[in-house]
Amino acid sequence: QVQLVESGGDLVQPGGSLRLSCAASRSIFSNYRMDWYRQAPGKQREWVAAIYTGGFTYYSDSVRGRFTISRDNVKSTFYLEMNSLKPEDTAVYYCRASLGQNDYWGQGTQVTVSS
Repeated sequence: QVQLVESGGDLVQPGGSLRLSCAASRSIFSNYRMDWYRQAPGKQREWVAAIYTGGFTYYSDSVRGRFTISRDNVKSTFYLEMNSLKPEDTAVYYCRASLGQNDYWGQGTQVTVSS
């Protein structure tokens, strides 16, 4: 069983930045797709960004140009760099690692954007 542990969530002012991390309990990253999702209060969980083996990245329209997803296969950790944060980015952020039938989720980390 693989565990994913997110960290880095915090309270930040609008326009600020945060970096979220997602660390795996063992090395799984070399050929897994990695995603970030988020869920705001009263809303459905939404996909935010993905990174594939080879480094190909994809973003939702709401975060493209502000967020950057990256991975460190040696450390079995991947990241979400968030810049120009807006109040509507407030949510619990979840990481996900998937490959075929293997599908792992983290427990979530809270990001609050407020003045």
